[in-house]
Amino acid sequence: MNHSQSGPCPPRVASFRHRYRQRHIGRYYSGWLHLAFTTCATIAVCALSLLQLQEVLWYEWLVVPVAFVYINLMEYWGHRGPMHHPPTGWRRRLLSGVYRRHTLRHHRFFHQDAMAFDGSRDFHAVLFPPVLVTFFLLVTVLPSGLLVAWLFGSNVAWLYAATVFAYFLNYELLHFAYHTREDGPLGRLPGMAALRRLHTCHHDPRLMNRYNFNITYPIGDWLFGTLYRDSPRPGGEVAGVAQR
Repeated sequence: MNHSQSGPCPPRVASFRHRYRQRHIGRYYSGWLHLAFTTCATIAVCALSLLQLQEVLWYEWLVVPVAFVYINLMEYWGHRGPMHHPPTGWRRRLLSGVYRRHTLRHHRFFHQDAMAFDGSRDFHAVLFPPVLVTFFLLVTVLPSGLLVAWLFGSNVAWLYAATVFAYFLNYELLHFAYHTREDGPLGRLPGMAALRRLHTCHHDPRLMNRYNFNITYPIGDWLFGTLYRDSPRPGGEVAGVAQR
């Protein structure tokens, strides 16, 4: 399988994109405004968190790499779990929208052979809506941040919050970049080609429920054996799967 290039949009994908735009993108929606809001709001939260720091001790900074790995694994399991498996029982009311938006819409809007936006209104199919950002804040960051504050103090909690929100912005911007034109300026950034290739493999319907669940850096995929590199490896049982 060759996932290195995006060709003409397959008719089925083009048809779904047309229906999606008609049904889900409001008349006054602005993709650039959405991107600006996500970027500015997240930077503001990070800055506000950092401004709360007072006489940080050296060991308190250790929360930054710990939080980075933690949120990477949260990204991995959130993507591998509710984003790709329809929730059942009490979770249905809470998470059905996440599954619907990701698997039933995002993965039909972007195919491994049609990964790029057609225009700025298509940003709607990638960027999290503000309501989901609020959900992310209330359900994940706030409770865990309060626990960190109780266990380790306010400095560690504010560093934790800044790291998590910086990671979230990194997630959004990388995911956005993967769906821009491959030959555009973002596609030429260092390391972008390798990360984009992993995400393009994930958009192959044959692979999407099994491989490359990290959107950013494939730490979780490497740890749990779901990293697919699209190239056979000597001694590997499955072509393209990284061996640990």
